[in-house]
Amino acid sequence: MKLIVNNTEYEAIMARIDELVEIVDDTTPSTDKNYIELDFLTDLVVAYEKEHYAIGQPVLHDVLKTRMHEMNLSQKSLAELLGISTPRVSEFLAGKSEPTLKIARKMHKNLRIDANVILA
Repeated sequence: MKLIVNNTEYEAIMARIDELVEIVDDTTPSTDKNYIELDFLTDLVVAYEKEHYAIGQPVLHDVLKTRMHEMNLSQKSLAELLGISTPRVSEFLAGKSEPTLKIARKMHKNLRIDANVILA
């Protein structure tokens, strides 16, 4: 099996996948040549995208900002929710400081932030 080696090949394969998606549907048998081609090309694209368009793990300060927006929290209200000072929240948001284990637990519980993100 040949892997996709550059963006030109990637774009061409994506165009072919768009064509095949119009032909293949839920009723297409898995032995159909178009179904097989679509399955094969999709696997190639997934492998290429994992290498060239990988999505990294989010960082805590970005997740905190997002969660504050989602929960309509100010720095002051976040500080109160976590039981810390507003300047300490500012340090977290700037990425200048890491939370203690106690604060990490509160972030996980009160803000529903994945522990892997908090402790990364």
